[in-house]
Amino acid sequence: MESRGAELSGTLLERRYRIDTMIARGGMSSVYLGLDTRLERPVAIKVMDSRLSGDRSFLDRLEREARTAARLHHPSVVGVYDQGVDRRPDGELAYLVMEYIEGGTLRDVLHEHGELSVPLALSVLEPILAALAAAHEAALVHRDIKPENVLIGRGGTVKVGDFGLVKAIAGAGTTSDSVILGTVAYLAPEQVATGAADARSDVYSAGLVLYEMLTGAPPYSGDTALSVAYRHVNDDVPAPSTKRQGIPAELDELVVRATRRDPSVRPADATAFLTELRRVRASLGIHPVPVPVPPNKVPVHLPAYTPARDDDPPTEQITAITDYTNGPTVVKQRPVSHAGPMGTRTMNRSDLPAMAQRPPTTEQDLEPDPPKPSAYERERSRGRRAMLIWAVVITLLVAGVGGTAWWLGSGRWTEVPRLAGLTLVKAQEALRAGDLVAKVSHEPNDDVPIDEVIRSEPQTGSKVLRGNEVVLVVSMGLPEVPTVAAGASLADAEKAIRDAKLQPTQNESANDYSAEVPQGAVIKLSPAPGTKLKTGAPVTVALSKGKPPVPVPAVAGMTKEAAYAELRRLGFEPEDGGQDFSAEYEAGRVARTDPPSGTKLDTKTTRRVKVVLSNAVTLPNFTGQRASQASKWLRDKGLDVDVQQLFPGRDDGNVVGQSVAPGTRVKPGTKVVLTCFF
Repeated sequence: MESRGAELSGTLLERRYRIDTMIARGGMSSVYLGLDTRLERPVAIKVMDSRLSGDRSFLDRLEREARTAARLHHPSVVGVYDQGVDRRPDGELAYLVMEYIEGGTLRDVLHEHGELSVPLALSVLEPILAALAAAHEAALVHRDIKPENVLIGRGGTVKVGDFGLVKAIAGAGTTSDSVILGTVAYLAPEQVATGAADARSDVYSAGLVLYEMLTGAPPYSGDTALSVAYRHVNDDVPAPSTKRQGIPAELDELVVRATRRDPSVRPADATAFLTELRRVRASLGIHPVPVPVPPNKVPVHLPAYTPARDDDPPTEQITAITDYTNGPTVVKQRPVSHAGPMGTRTMNRSDLPAMAQRPPTTEQDLEPDPPKPSAYERERSRGRRAMLIWAVVITLLVAGVGGTAWWLGSGRWTEVPRLAGLTLVKAQEALRAGDLVAKVSHEPNDDVPIDEVIRSEPQTGSKVLRGNEVVLVVSMGLPEVPTVAAGASLADAEKAIRDAKLQPTQNESANDYSAEVPQGAVIKLSPAPGTKLKTGAPVTVALSKGKPPVPVPAVAGMTKEAAYAELRRLGFEPEDGGQDFSAEYEAGRVARTDPPSGTKLDTKTTRRVKVVLSNAVTLPNFTGQRASQASKWLRDKGLDVDVQQLFPGRDDGNVVGQSVAPGTRVKPGTKVVLTCFF
């Protein structure tokens, strides 16, 4: 696996995912830091062992489990992005693409700190149980909860990875009904005995993880994986307080309840376990604390396998206990590497002769060699083998001739079975049974449930050559309003809506102004993206009317030059609007605009604004001036003048009064009476 990892560095899987460096290694797969070249984001790529990649049953189950895990949208679940098979000249590579977490695992934290404080242990366990609760609600069981599968990233975020992978590997042809996969230190008793696993099995494993966080070590250890598995099915997990002082009795009782050998007395699922955990935490007055990021900051992902090291043991297969209800069963042990109980392993339930009522630990437990056969028995056996070989050869020749004739006749053809109404998995199995290849196509449907086959192409009963493809049209459920980015063209939005089996419509009242989206481009869809609708239901496309109207600014009282500059800054085109009287502003200042200030104008169609200046005349104080001088000033300003003398005698007397008070603004043409003394 290690040499293969070096060869894969720089490889591009299915022309999209670039493999960079190996970051973790195990007996069933290797994990690499890679890059999604299409989206330009770092990802973790798990490449399966070649033994698994060549197993059709494993690939089918891996695809199904990956699809199920990808539907888990929870902040404490490692995201599954993609799954596929890269076909290369040297063989197929099955792989998973997942969220890349930069940090480490809970195992790294335990190595660094040993036993954890009670508040820290509960702060780690709560997101683990929240992730499992989401999985259990989706009818998905993890089957391999352990510190290596708990990731801790930046900011102390806790996430659980490897959902469904153990189930996929267990369904491969590389294992059988007598083999179980898992990590012996965390396997539930029912997994050891029968391979059965449900939500309560995850509860047991999570309880053991809590025990290890509180005490610094798992409850069971041994020289062999089998001896550890034996303890799970025959011993009760002790209370953590027996290993460490100061653990509250309520927390002791919670660990013991979660790790009972009888699944029926454990919390029913992770949701129930999480509820009890929060109740205990509240009763003890314990508040959440930050989770420390592992100190080495090594990028690690999918910690079913520890970061690649030279001394990592391979996944091993050992014989295991078959019956835990009637006491222990001792078995003959195959040679294995003593790697300890932490790695993911396969265990075999076959070859289990009953011996002493104790776990296998010494050479005395090994069975004696059988007696050697006599010369007569050997000769007789040899003759029987020769006759059997000739019988097999003749049978094969006859079968070969008959089979060839059958194949050249009707044997090459097969009939498309009835597939409509089957689940996708069942339909694929039916096609494989008929020597046909399934090609999956999805489309929305109002009546057929999700993941159920609507029809096949060719249709049921059609005669096709063996090995040909049959298209399975699978229901996606009710059509869903697609996501259309703001700024997309109307044509693109309508195509996306029609592709989703919905009907695009337009409504002028739905259109709106937008400062960011160009005129005529899409602002939004109504109903919102993600809404489930009946096939053909209308979806309104709202378009941008361009930038919103701009109000005419208030420029009254400004000079003409300042008003023009402000209007141009806002996208308007100022023009001369003449003069008008304004009692508020003196001559030469802006009296008003046309349209008035505050009027909203669409600068794409209407940009001209007339600027009207004030022609008001502000009268000075004429007292003491000669009547001739005052009269001239008034006439120059366009005003009418009438001079009156109190005592006639002089033609050009001094002004002692005026009919309009000084400082008053008047219209051009206004009559002003000046009063002189002489």
